[in-house]
Amino acid sequence: MNAIFHRTSVRQFQNKPVEEETIEQILRAAMAAPSAGNQQPWEFYVITNPKTIQKLSQCSVYAGCAANAPVVLVPCLRTEGLIFPQMGEIDMAIATENILLEITELGLGGVWLGIAPLTDRIEKVDSILDLKDKLHAFALIPIGYPVQQHSQQDRFDIDRIHFIR
Repeated sequence: MNAIFHRTSVRQFQNKPVEEETIEQILRAAMAAPSAGNQQPWEFYVITNPKTIQKLSQCSVYAGCAANAPVVLVPCLRTEGLIFPQMGEIDMAIATENILLEITELGLGGVWLGIAPLTDRIEKVDSILDLKDKLHAFALIPIGYPVQQHSQQDRFDIDRIHFIR
């Protein structure tokens, strides 16, 4: 549970590659996520090519921080053959949270850059990655070794808890 209380959004990375074994561990955590009917609607693109990363960093006004990341993960939603297609984006969100928690656990940093459900962003990323009709970008997650560590803000608010007894 340590990662839950220490995860922060990291947008600046050291000029240091992320090891392939580490990337595999992160993706194992992603694929350990629960999904509706165990449909596992995900596929993942691991981008290390600097030119492609540069293009992805221009997919939204918020994605500029991806430009200096050594790796950008792109979780993609597979839309074909799903048992509960209406739950696909929720399944993807859970897998994405698992990625963020695992990178924190491994001493890395990253940030969730929203792509879905915004059609213009989805189309831009899909085009850059040459995704086909049954697979669509869900998010961009630039990851790497953080330039500096930040403390997580305490977001606990007792006023948002309601007991019915």
